[in-house]
Amino acid sequence: MLQTAGSSNVLIEHTALGNTVYEPLRVDTVSLRLGGVAQIADRIGDPGGWQVMEVGDGNLNLVFIVTGERGRIVVKQALPYVRAAGESWPLSLNRAYFEQHALTRLGQRAPDRLPQLYLFDPAQALQVIEHLYPHVILRKQLIAGKFLPGLALQLGTYLARSLFRGSDLCMPTAQLKADVALFLGNSELTGITEDLFFTDPFCECSRNRHTPGLDADAAVVRRDRELKIAALELKCRFSTVRQTLLHGDLHTGSVMVCDADTKIIDAEFASYGPMGFDLGSLLGNLWLAYFAQVAHRGSVEDCAAYCSWILQVVAEIWGVFAAEFSQLWRTERNGILGGKDLFELQDDPGGAEIVLQSTLQAIWKDTLGYAGLEMHRRILGFAHVADFESIADDAMRAACARKALAAGRQLTVYRRSLKTVAQANALVAGQGLAC
Repeated sequence: MLQTAGSSNVLIEHTALGNTVYEPLRVDTVSLRLGGVAQIADRIGDPGGWQVMEVGDGNLNLVFIVTGERGRIVVKQALPYVRAAGESWPLSLNRAYFEQHALTRLGQRAPDRLPQLYLFDPAQALQVIEHLYPHVILRKQLIAGKFLPGLALQLGTYLARSLFRGSDLCMPTAQLKADVALFLGNSELTGITEDLFFTDPFCECSRNRHTPGLDADAAVVRRDRELKIAALELKCRFSTVRQTLLHGDLHTGSVMVCDADTKIIDAEFASYGPMGFDLGSLLGNLWLAYFAQVAHRGSVEDCAAYCSWILQVVAEIWGVFAAEFSQLWRTERNGILGGKDLFELQDDPGGAEIVLQSTLQAIWKDTLGYAGLEMHRRILGFAHVADFESIADDAMRAACARKALAAGRQLTVYRRSLKTVAQANALVAGQGLAC
């Protein structure tokens, strides 16, 4: 059954795509299979004139851009296996079901930060989504050295609104518990995170890979008791703390940007977990971009200026997040964990402010821990990042990665003692870039 989102963004039942048996799309079948859906043809034009381009470069899905005389759409279809690994790693198609639920919820909580979902066909694990133009993947812009003046404000605001409004601080408890139960069904992708993020990089695993020259560094990580204890502690929090609905894979490849706008995409890993996980995943990738800059910039001056800007973005994301989260705390804290009955109704607003600061510090501690682990898994695990992979020289790539691993270890192991974003940035900068 195909579902379509109307102008109210509420999904309603519609017609089938003509095939109830799952079949992966191809460039030459997109027009044949989607052309009969009136809502799509009305949006972008006569299917006879569609131009279809396959653009999926991620680890999981097929992605097509379909262009007609009236506009463009994105068609995203899950495959029954991990695309980056092939059919040897089977994967449920249900992830598309959870992604469309996540897109709906996150889009309501942080308006204008997610693309609009037009259509969803659960039988085909297929979504038709707004085409974002002139947006480009953030990771590509960081490699290219692009300055984006509104980036930190929009990302920090998105994180505060999506994480706060999806929690027991804000949501009605019955609705939240129903959503927790729903997203517990996304156990297969959550399990991938639990393995690839928290376990594989820190032990011998056939899925792991790393740059030549990092054998000794990988061996040191596998023997690092402090780091492994921290990884297990943070894995326990990720697996047991149902604090809010997470995007679940918020890295610089899941953010699309242009000069004036920022959008969040690819929410199939959505699950309930600790707020610091989304924050840490994003900041960890920004710090990875920082360590790769020496290989991408043409001069010492360009490298230093862009590295300084990345650290400024990190600081501003946290600052905007904390400020917006605090504003929501004071104005939308109506959930069962808000404590209004203990403080405001007892004429003790100062108590609520103390709890707010304690909550932010707990989120910050988690953020640092998850950021450091993200940096390890992107260098030593299965899924690497173009920031490093696009560095042609193995020795240069290994040198950049080695500095990132050193910083990531300190962020994770010493997460309780790094109280401010300035301290964290100073730690990262202290590794030195040799621009």
